[in-house]
Amino acid sequence: MIRVQDVILSEDIATAKFACDISKCKGACCVVGDAGAPVSRDEIPVLRKAFRTLKDELDPVAVSKAEEEGVVLGDAENGFEINCIDSGECIFVQKSDEGVATCAIQNAYYSGRFNWEKPISCHLYPVRLKHIAGMDYANYEYIPDLCSAGCKNGEQKGIYLSDFLKTSLIRRYGEKWYSEFIEACNEVRRK
Repeated sequence: MIRVQDVILSEDIATAKFACDISKCKGACCVVGDAGAPVSRDEIPVLRKAFRTLKDELDPVAVSKAEEEGVVLGDAENGFEINCIDSGECIFVQKSDEGVATCAIQNAYYSGRFNWEKPISCHLYPVRLKHIAGMDYANYEYIPDLCSAGCKNGEQKGIYLSDFLKTSLIRRYGEKWYSEFIEACNEVRRK
C-alpha cells in the first residue's frame, strides 16, 4: 500500500500499465456492470442539471428511466449511483455509428456546451475510491472483460496507470498531492 497524505492506494496503481483504448473496448465501462457509477452527494445537482441540458440527446429509454426513477439512485447510508437502463448502460451513454459508448456529459464538456467533465468515479476508472474514517482508499479494479485492451495498450505504449490518471487525480486531489503521489510511485517501482 502507498500512503499520500490522507489517501491510501494499492501499489498496483503505481506498477500497472494502462491506457484506455476505447476503439477496442467500445466504452464497456459505461455499459457493463451490476450498478451505475458511484457519485458523491455534491455531484447529484450537477448530474441533474446535465440530464436536463442533454435530455434531448440521450436514448429515449434512458430518458424514460431517469424520469420515472431519478437520475441518481441510492441514499447517504448506502451510497449514490447514476441510474442505468435495464441492459446495464448508464443513462448518459451515447453510441457512435461504430457502437462505441461515450459519455454525453463528457462529449458536451469537450464541445464547450457543459462546464463539468463527468463524475470523478468515471474519470478515475479503473481506480475506485472508498471513503472510510476520513480517508480515501484507492484500489485498481481490474476487470478483464473491460480493461484488457487498456492494459495491452498501456504495455505497448509504456504508460503507467498512475500517469494515465494524471488529469483525474489532479482534479480530485490537486497538483501538490499528485507530485507526492508520483514520487511514491517511483519508490514502489524501484523496489
